[in-house]
Amino acid sequence: MGMGEFSAKKLRQRRQKFRWSKADYSRRVLDLKKKHDPLEGSPQGRGIVLEKVGIEAKQPNSAIRKCVRVQLIKNGRQATAFCVGNRAVTFINEHDEVLIEGIGGRKGRSMGDLSGVRYKVIQVNGVSLDELVHGRKEKPQR
Repeated sequence: MGMGEFSAKKLRQRRQKFRWSKADYSRRVLDLKKKHDPLEGSPQGRGIVLEKVGIEAKQPNSAIRKCVRVQLIKNGRQATAFCVGNRAVTFINEHDEVLIEGIGGRKGRSMGDLSGVRYKVIQVNGVSLDELVHGRKEKPQR
């Protein structure tokens, strides 16, 4: 492979070809995250709670993490969201409207010992879940 005076075009073409073997490059250029992501690339999404579920933590931890199945309003897709906080799931009932966001794991994947859970609940019926858990606000009656 020449590195001569007129080899810039060839070097650029080769670099472009080999960039496609890098997963993060090809996923970004082809917009693959937006295509499979229930939130479609947006930071947050609003949805309706379908059911409460308990998800077992991965080894070596032993716990049942309290989560909810949410159906998003904008596209009807379903996602599992973690309820952060002590007894937080008690403030969430079926058919409540919740706001979910990414949980903050590596590269948009799940975090910690929660397998397959990529989102967390941040609002219930327009009130912050953190405020409800700490007793600073009460859940509105609908």
